Amino acid sequence: MSGVYGFLFQVYPYVCFIVFVVGSLIRFDQNQYTWKSDSSQMLRAGTLRWGSNLFHFGILFLFFGHLVGLFTPHSVYGILMSAATKQMLAVVAGGLAGLVCFVGLSLLLYRRVFDPRIRLTSHPTDIAILVVLWVQLVVGLITLPYSWQHADGSVMLILADWAQRIVTLRAVDATVLASLPWPYLFHIVFGMTIFLLFPFSRLVHVWSGFATIAYLFRPKQIMRSRRLNLPENHDQPRRTV
Repeated sequence: MSGVYGFLFQVYPYVCFIVFVVGSLIRFDQNQYTWKSDSSQMLRAGTLRWGSNLFHFGILFLFFGHLVGLFTPHSVYGILMSAATKQMLAVVAGGLAGLVCFVGLSLLLYRRVFDPRIRLTSHPTDIAILVVLWVQLVVGLITLPYSWQHADGSVMLILADWAQRIVTLRAVDATVLASLPWPYLFHIVFGMTIFLLFPFSRLVHVWSGFATIAYLFRPKQIMRSRRLNLPENHDQPRRTV
């Protein structure tokens, strides 16, 4: 089992990251026409409005919450709060965002599976990725009671130390992670698997979302008027409305 944990928590993260980046670049270069979310709003917009808004609000909060929580060193936020306080904040805020995301994702999955018109026009990967996200979200919610029991913040420190060691290319002690309850381990491995599946699903449109933010800060375009090279004795044309 030590070899399995060593692969999952030391090697597998880099495999997922390489496939995530290289696969996204290859798909953008070879299949730009598939670089979209394939909206089904024209078929039925009833539950889509609520489901999409709730899902995107919740998933964005959870994504950036995990990003800040895992990759912020304890020495940085320790000035403002203890590890225990941070963990309780993560449990409460993450729990609320997770419930909002769960409702939205459940609505999206329900209409994708049980609406005949939408299911006939859905690709199998569309339903599969929604199921994967739903399972990951449910397991994430299951971890909340375990985090509440470890109110001292010890579990959060173990997970953060592992994540920071991965991004800084340092050695990882997989046996420490192996001692955690199964929902944490499943949540970590399944979360990395989502990045592995990312380039092969409709999730690639997330890149376009970040590109939209960059578009807001693009340099201004300079527009110059073009003058007509007319003879000096030629009357200038008049503009009529």
